[in-house]
Amino acid sequence: MPAPLHATDDLIALAQQQAARGPLVALTGAGISTDSGIPDYRGAGPPPRTPMSISQFMDDEMYRRRFWAGARVNAARMDRLEPNAGHLALAQLEAAGHATGVITQNVDNLHRQAGSRQVAELHGNGGVIRCLDCGERWTRTEILARFDRANPGYAARHRLAETEIAPDGDALVEDFAEVVVPVCPICQGTLRPDVVYFGETVPTPVFDHALELLTGASLLLVAGTSLAVNTGMRLVHRAERLGIPLAVVNRGKTAIDDRASVRVRIDSGTSEVLSALAAAL
Repeated sequence: MPAPLHATDDLIALAQQQAARGPLVALTGAGISTDSGIPDYRGAGPPPRTPMSISQFMDDEMYRRRFWAGARVNAARMDRLEPNAGHLALAQLEAAGHATGVITQNVDNLHRQAGSRQVAELHGNGGVIRCLDCGERWTRTEILARFDRANPGYAARHRLAETEIAPDGDALVEDFAEVVVPVCPICQGTLRPDVVYFGETVPTPVFDHALELLTGASLLLVAGTSLAVNTGMRLVHRAERLGIPLAVVNRGKTAIDDRASVRVRIDSGTSEVLSALAAAL
């Protein structure tokens, strides 16, 4: 039987109760970034979206062309994205000693921009590009500058295009058949975003960092995720083995709504709830 729904005051009371035992840790997903203008994959409202898979990116040249074209078209819009009240609230909680940090499934870098210092990025960071052949890393901006040199005029032709932003951070474009894919400046190898695609696993050091943040916490606050991805569930299971209670703030159902470890369940967006929690603590 699903846990009954609660109000923000119930979350505040639980967090205050657990604060005597230690800080909380947040596990966030795409839902925390929707108020910044990035759609999620499964939330109520938008149509279902399918995230990128590693086989698509590695095996399909046309897919890579579409990805880089979309990344270029959407660059200006991505550069304007800012952390919202939910991101800022979690950074405030960490700064005040009420949170060990943030474990996030997002690749948008908004937690770091908001000021969070301890951030375990389970699925990587879309602002970093790495070479599969030599291992060198660049910023997304640096590689998009190389895209412009390889595809003169493309950005200008699509500057005013009304394209839909995808959850992965690129735009859904159609004009990409002739796009030249950027290659590594050093070895001419294949470049990819430094993210974990579907079909890949979270790097061990990253997951170890997440476990460290969780082990030092007295409460796991799940915010903006349905927990449809296995990595998040692994952290839930670890929290339960450690006797750490859970609180969930998410629009729509999650995979853990019926678990006894969930002490508070709020069906809501994250910005207002997390802001109220930070203000109360």
